[in-house]
Amino acid sequence: MTTSYTTTFGVSQSPEAAFAAIIDPRAWWSGAFEGDTAALGDVFTYRYQDIHYSRQEVTELVPGRRVAWQVLESDLSFLKDRSEWTGTTIAFDIVHTGSQTEVTFTHVGLKPEVECYDTCTDAWGALIQGSLKQLIETGTGALPVLADPGA
Repeated sequence: MTTSYTTTFGVSQSPEAAFAAIIDPRAWWSGAFEGDTAALGDVFTYRYQDIHYSRQEVTELVPGRRVAWQVLESDLSFLKDRSEWTGTTIAFDIVHTGSQTEVTFTHVGLKPEVECYDTCTDAWGALIQGSLKQLIETGTGALPVLADPGA
């Protein structure tokens, strides 16, 4: 069985600080957002140029512990199956251990056998290990400029 993409990092901030950063993706995820992301049932859209569009619903929201977004609709222009993300789940698990808060990101359904895996895991790595981690640690996200996967 192939597992979905996951990555983990630790920070010295509280689980509440990590949670607050995660539910504000505008501060760490490059692109344009419409809609709210902070309450259970919120639906928002994300767009990056003409490369990526997705509509997501906040399906889990446990303060200081877990955030999950279900991808309701997607259009990734650089893929043969442009709707490959549709039906996947983007999840963040937060655990406080000792003096550290550990954040585990999982894109459930993003597996090595899908076309987007290499490009999308590279982008998620920069966003999660870079921008989101920096936002939690310093209060300012890095907002990387994402490469055009079709270039």
